[in-house]
Amino acid sequence: MSPFASLGLAPALVRAASERGYALPTAIQAAAIPAALAGRDVLGSAQTGSGKTAAFALPILQQLESVARGAPRRTHALVLVPTRELAAQVGESIRGLAQHLAEPVKVAIVFGGVSINPQMMSLRGGAEVVVATPGRLLDLIDHNALSLAGVAMLVLDEADRLLDAGFADELARVLALLPRPRQNLLFSATFPSAVQALARGLLHDPIRVDVPPEPSTEPAVAQHAVEVDAARRTPLLRHMIEKGAWTRVLVFVATKYASEHVADKLHKSGIEAAAFHGDLSQGARTRALAGFKAGRLQVIVATDVAARGIDIAQLPVVVNYDLPRSAVDYVHRIGRTARAGASGLAVSFISADTEAHFRLIEKRQGRRVMRERIAGFEPAESIAPALAGGGVKGKRKSKKDKLREAAAREG
Repeated sequence: MSPFASLGLAPALVRAASERGYALPTAIQAAAIPAALAGRDVLGSAQTGSGKTAAFALPILQQLESVARGAPRRTHALVLVPTRELAAQVGESIRGLAQHLAEPVKVAIVFGGVSINPQMMSLRGGAEVVVATPGRLLDLIDHNALSLAGVAMLVLDEADRLLDAGFADELARVLALLPRPRQNLLFSATFPSAVQALARGLLHDPIRVDVPPEPSTEPAVAQHAVEVDAARRTPLLRHMIEKGAWTRVLVFVATKYASEHVADKLHKSGIEAAAFHGDLSQGARTRALAGFKAGRLQVIVATDVAARGIDIAQLPVVVNYDLPRSAVDYVHRIGRTARAGASGLAVSFISADTEAHFRLIEKRQGRRVMRERIAGFEPAESIAPALAGGGVKGKRKSKKDKLREAAAREG
């Protein structure tokens, strides 16, 4: 018997899972699928890349097989996600898993940042599964393009990110429109107090599924911290890409301006690079990701809009050009590489101004990352002795002191 069949899945879904490369159920799938098939609410905790999408997509599709369907199609399952890219990724995954079902399943993927009219047209005749960002979902409801009266399953994917992205009010409005009783599945990589409160109010007697990172997979991401002056980061990035022969690199920056600026500098130096941030049109973002996945682009320079939910197979390198705001964001960034058992490299650029912040990130993740220097890119600004020892930040060296040290090194 197939490992997926042993979870209680129908042969058509087992076949689809196999064709999509699911050889064995992941830990989250093995625990969540039987519970969801039994009709239980599920509270799932697992890191990105753990197979959460199939953990809720397969039960949705199996339940649809046992539901009487007619015209117009009633929305049986609603999946709420925080970003456009994740909506597209989840929706396409559900479509792929549904390909062998006896009766076709219509999956609608809706999100903001693009014209609402094509999405309204796509919802004519209804859809059994809707994957949506909260704001656009409410827009469609206001336009009478969609009804939630028949929703029997609700999935909140990346619940922590939904709340971080400011969707709390929209989420509350959506929940007020949903019928009761219904089945609820909530998945989140982290559980801050806001997510815990949401789970308490949403879930009824849930099965709790906690899947910690497997110790054997942690070393798959080799973390490097390279000391460099802030003004020298772009030349160093170009040098490391060329010397390391990196074929695909995801570079994280703090601002939209930096995304455009760094991508332009790399492009002018002969490296195929593109910016990726929230002000780009959805078409531009889709083209950039497609080019990156197909190998036409070597580098994507992104703000944190890309930190979660984007699954880029065999991404070998992630670079923190700018450090993230929090240790949680750091984990999600470097989690873009070393997925599905592959190895990966995460490089962080550290300057005198950001050393203290990186030490805080290290403390939060319980791991010390050795500092490195690249020949020709050694920083002129050194870490103050008090800071290097873990204390409070001291005064920086004066310009005279730096010149004396440089002269001594040359001597």
